[in-house]
Amino acid sequence: MTYPHWHTVPLRWKDNDVYGHVNNVVHYSLMDTVINTWLVERGGLDVAAGPVIGLCVESHCAYHASVSFPDSLRIGLRVAHLGRSSVRYEIGMYSATGALVAEGHFVHVFVDRENRRPVPVSGKLRESLEELLVTA
Repeated sequence: MTYPHWHTVPLRWKDNDVYGHVNNVVHYSLMDTVINTWLVERGGLDVAAGPVIGLCVESHCAYHASVSFPDSLRIGLRVAHLGRSSVRYEIGMYSATGALVAEGHFVHVFVDRENRRPVPVSGKLRESLEELLVTA
């Protein structure tokens, strides 16, 4: 799989559950973090006070292998679809050895902060998402 952006995240002791591996909720948190880090740093999204926010309307994660602290994950990010007001991200999570740990998708709809109605993805935000766009 091709991912235009990669982000390495060290796992934390608290990410392990009682079974000794990273709990499934951590995978979702990492997807959300990698996406929003991109949006803030590259897209100029102001999550605290900007007029536009992204709402998650769909997410999915398929698990392929176990991983645990003190490992780290290399997380690949791409955009599979960029619409007028929505975007579908695809994420791949790989262990330090290169094994696929999990893969998922995450859909944002960008809305006006006040009225929560969809708004066009435009300007710097759209440009940053186009950088991640991978077409089949």
